[in-house]
Amino acid sequence: MAEPVWFHIDVNSAFLSWTAAYRTLVEGRSPDLRDIPAVIANDKNLRTSIVLAKSTPAKKYGVKTGEPLGMARDKCPNLVVAEPDYALYVASSRRLMALLREVSPVVEQYSIDEAWVDMTGTTGLYGPPVLAAQHLKDRISRTLGFTVNIGVSCNKLLAKMAGELEKPDKVITLFPQELSRKLWPLPVGELFMVGRATTPKLQAMGIRTIGDLAKADPAFLIRKLGKQGGVLWQFANGKDAGVISSAPAQNKGYSNAVTTPRDVTDFSYADQVLLSLCETVGTRLRRDEQAGSCLTIHLRTSAFENWSHQRQLPNATNVTQELYAGARELLRAAWDGKTPLRQIGIQITRLSDTSVRQASLFDAADYEKLSKLDKTVDALREKYGEQALFRAAFLSGDTPNMAGGLSKHRRTGITKPVDEPEQYVLAHLKEGKIKL
Repeated sequence: MAEPVWFHIDVNSAFLSWTAAYRTLVEGRSPDLRDIPAVIANDKNLRTSIVLAKSTPAKKYGVKTGEPLGMARDKCPNLVVAEPDYALYVASSRRLMALLREVSPVVEQYSIDEAWVDMTGTTGLYGPPVLAAQHLKDRISRTLGFTVNIGVSCNKLLAKMAGELEKPDKVITLFPQELSRKLWPLPVGELFMVGRATTPKLQAMGIRTIGDLAKADPAFLIRKLGKQGGVLWQFANGKDAGVISSAPAQNKGYSNAVTTPRDVTDFSYADQVLLSLCETVGTRLRRDEQAGSCLTIHLRTSAFENWSHQRQLPNATNVTQELYAGARELLRAAWDGKTPLRQIGIQITRLSDTSVRQASLFDAADYEKLSKLDKTVDALREKYGEQALFRAAFLSGDTPNMAGGLSKHRRTGITKPVDEPEQYVLAHLKEGKIKL
């Protein structure tokens, strides 16, 4: 029986690479965004824009993904900013996955720009794993116009970790016999699933490298971190523990946040923002036939201080009006109405199926009426766009009636937002401007 071989394919700076490839190969524009200090970000509002992806030259200036665009421009005054095009990114991802399925029938997509490919038993077709990975990497670059990292190992965890060791445009192995040399010297925060909250906990235990974690007593880790401690110990020792899966995890909560165009300094403006957020979160809950009973609001001041406040609702709900009423109460408990806020967010957790709401003599009639109204509004917005119907509260002010989190067709009523860029690229393929 052949030894298992997995490839992990990860697009280098995906959003920027896909935008650059489209500009150069389809539109014939220059210079290539990948060769100059450039980022992908919404350039319309420096206050709310963040860096979604950066080029290697931009990285040399200290530009970081996730930081405010204004801060990135302070570091690099000649920074070139390109607008994000999510429809193009979906189309680019589809083409990558289609190419990978030509190589192997087992392709597990992990995100829009990542996938595992099972290459077990393919040596006779493609040669040794490293050579096969090199050929695949070159083929992707040659035919699709962007580069990838390919990690190679005997399981999905190590293949993914391998691809993180060195970038960009690399093929890297990480087999069990290479752990002590390649993986263990790295800071513990570099390990898959060790986040910002877990890193200081491990460091407080004297665990600073992945090697320290691998050599720690698993019983001690479980006692300190619960089940997660045992999983991380297995990860540090190169065992994927059956945790990594391509199947999407069940949603544990719904949230949305917005950085406001100007500071919020009164309850009237804050309430309008809250209502907008509740509209979006309520729509998503109803779409998935979910309701939540634990509501949290998150506030960020103009001085970048973060506050949050939480409460348990009387019943699980997905009704916009009930979410909004709870959020307003939380806001008044957490905020004085004067301290300038730059960001407001809400989150609903402790989810349940919509069919399990406990009946109440005090709210049953209103709940049923409001629930039916919300579903009718959802249907109209789905068909005609989110501005087809909106509350009178949004007639004045600059707050959108549904803040963030929705695709272009939901905002405008366009029914096929993704197909157009893909068809445009296919037309150029036929003309020979791009070769697959």
